[in-house]
Amino acid sequence: MNDRRDPPWSWLRIPASHQHAFVNSGVWDERTIADQAIELTYADPGFVAVVDGDVTMTREQLLADAEALSVALCARGLRPGDVIAFQVPNWREAAVINLAAALSGLVVNPIVPIYRDHEVSLMLADCRARALFVAASFRNYDFAAMAGRIRPALPDLAHVFTVRGQGDDDYAALVAEGRRVAFTRPRVDPLGVKMVLYTSGTTGRPKGVLHSHVTLQHILRRSAEFWGIGHAEATLMPSPVTHVSGYANGLEMPLVWGTRTVLMESWDANTALTLIDRHQLIGTVAATPFLVELADAARAAGTRLPSFRFFACGGAAVPADLIPAASAAFARCQPFRVFGASEVPLVSFGWPHDPALAATTDGKVVDYDVRIVDAEDRDLPAGQEGEILARGPAMLLGYADEAQTREAITPDGYFRTGDLGVVSPDGAITITGRKKDLIIRGGENISAKEIEDVLHAHDAVREASVVAMPHERLGEGVCAFIIANGLPPTAEALAAHVAASGLARQKIPELFLFVDDFPRTASGKVRKDQLREEAKQRADATVI
Repeated sequence: MNDRRDPPWSWLRIPASHQHAFVNSGVWDERTIADQAIELTYADPGFVAVVDGDVTMTREQLLADAEALSVALCARGLRPGDVIAFQVPNWREAAVINLAAALSGLVVNPIVPIYRDHEVSLMLADCRARALFVAASFRNYDFAAMAGRIRPALPDLAHVFTVRGQGDDDYAALVAEGRRVAFTRPRVDPLGVKMVLYTSGTTGRPKGVLHSHVTLQHILRRSAEFWGIGHAEATLMPSPVTHVSGYANGLEMPLVWGTRTVLMESWDANTALTLIDRHQLIGTVAATPFLVELADAARAAGTRLPSFRFFACGGAAVPADLIPAASAAFARCQPFRVFGASEVPLVSFGWPHDPALAATTDGKVVDYDVRIVDAEDRDLPAGQEGEILARGPAMLLGYADEAQTREAITPDGYFRTGDLGVVSPDGAITITGRKKDLIIRGGENISAKEIEDVLHAHDAVREASVVAMPHERLGEGVCAFIIANGLPPTAEALAAHVAASGLARQKIPELFLFVDDFPRTASGKVRKDQLREEAKQRADATVI
């Protein structure tokens, strides 16, 4: 179990074009996240960096706990370059784990808490994680038991640690253990891999997105400047800190820009109102449904949240009338749409100072080179729909898998987003559709093929085709079209089958439609565009 193997991205090298364009020109800040956290701590050790319920952590406390945890992890045999995964909610311990990894040169693998045995096993095996932190229990689910079930099939996984649990392998015990020994920082390459974050692929196989210290901090600095965030101001983080938005803006922004993060363990609009007023929060980056519910809660409570200045939303379709309706509920907050992905965080920064463009476009392209291309990769004129390609200093280094990297990144360094859109002459990008076969449910990417594969394993299913359908709250839901073998099974039986497979609950289709055949092309390929349209019509007639 303790034999070390090279990580799957050992092939990765920083492209020479990046070295010239981003390093030599000074675009990349060649400090690690830990370097900056230490500098901020020396400047103002008592500044509260993280708020978690009634518990606050100053910069000094955060750094001290991270150093202690680093010592304990080193004592357990973890070394620079090793991968440590963490599957915990928006708890302050996540901030400590992340900073400890940066101090120690470890690679973090954040895993969203909705995932279960199947997804977690695939991710840990792919990145060869050496250690896993899990919430002992959260939302009545026993994550420690799940880790125990999957661990025997993961030969690289040497350690499983709990958070808010008990025993010598619990987070609190590790920190206490590490306080007894002085911490010695290893040298850490700021251009090396610091994070592997998995996102659903169209093939059903998760793709490990690789980022360095310099890629993520670059986009954080640029967006903070664009949105006018002050160095000591406080923001709300209801998005999972194991998702790229929550991770970057919740865990790393305080270390890069000197802000304060107020964490929400679970989203609740009324609780958010209280936190915004109590801590004088200025904004957030979160999923679109949260914006709708926050505006509704503010109207009901008779408060206009005068401290709140911005709400950057994305991850789901945003109707044009949603932005102005939400804006009217607040005293000075301008909500706006943004566009990005784990691979290319924040391709657009929104339009915080132009209500019309904030409502009708997905934002201003600021820090990326964007191309709109046809099926042959030929550039299209402004205003014409095509696939969005993006390239810039904040984009991924590559995927953990070299073949996936070659497929997704063009020879001249552009990432193929798989999204369709148009760009106006003034740099406004608008998403018009999706080329890739993904469902985006509440900001989380869901692979249609992954669900289809599970459904095909059911004896009563001859063929399954899974597509997105409209969902009033989450943007998109999951619809499964089924061709049965003989007597059709019940929707309840198929839902139970998907749940028993170990997939996350969010991947269970909300609607099963039984058909004799699928619409197909002349070559026999399923016409998912027609299935999506039928699913939309059925969803419009059904409250989901």
